[in-house]
Amino acid sequence: MSTETGSSSAARRVPDVRVERLDGVALLTVSDPKRRNAMTGALSERLVAVLAEVGADESVRAVVVTGDDDPKPAFCAGGDLDELAAAGEAGPDALEHIYAGFLALAECPLPTFAAVDGPAVGAGLNLALAADVRIAGDTARFEPGFLRLGVHPGGGMTWMAQRLVGPQVTTAMLLGGEGLDASRAAELGLVLRVATGEGSGRRSGDEAERSSTRRSAAVTEALRMAGIAAAAPRELVLATKATLRTTAQLDRHRDAVAVEVGPQLESLRSEGFREGLARVREATGKR
Repeated sequence: MSTETGSSSAARRVPDVRVERLDGVALLTVSDPKRRNAMTGALSERLVAVLAEVGADESVRAVVVTGDDDPKPAFCAGGDLDELAAAGEAGPDALEHIYAGFLALAECPLPTFAAVDGPAVGAGLNLALAADVRIAGDTARFEPGFLRLGVHPGGGMTWMAQRLVGPQVTTAMLLGGEGLDASRAAELGLVLRVATGEGSGRRSGDEAERSSTRRSAAVTEALRMAGIAAAAPRELVLATKATLRTTAQLDRHRDAVAVEVGPQLESLRSEGFREGLARVREATGKR
């Protein structure tokens, strides 16, 4: 395991996206504790750079993104209001600069998991929606927040939300003020499940922290799921996600079969399949 983190003290941290490499999983922590991890242009730039870095790292097979929970849980409390106001004067490039981070997450070729504790508001909700899978902690809260500010939704929220929860729920959220707590988000399919409990011990570069600081249940569950992908051959993980994206746009079963044939044949000829077949045969007593 390698870790690239700063101090654990919120008072000493500067806005950043911290990276931890954990046995094939890149854990990305959006961190601006003084503003509850509000998304800024600088944080967006950092997220783009980090995702490009881990995407090119052959040792990484899955990504988990979460928010700094020090001093209290928060995924991302929205876009920085001063920057949004300035973007209104500057034009579309300024808005796209803020949105580039969650677009990079949405376009990541690796499987991505969002571990959401505390509020995910506005741009923070966009960041959560951009991941392939969302795991909520019991403190999670999903709020668009645009209407309250008098701002039109942006960052692709109308598209992402409708694909996940349909037009009725999306309209209720964006125009009816419907916020979702963790359990309701799970009922509606916005998140896969709610993780409860204490989570697991947090490993970090600071030995003094290891005995006292714990990962949340949501981060622990997201890391567990990401670890399944991380244990598989990287080429297989990349190909499977690419196929998922392709077949999601198809209308016919037959067309999906045709798309899958090529990468499936390639996997059947791979060393990874031979090793997997040997493990299954050994486990079942078959030769």
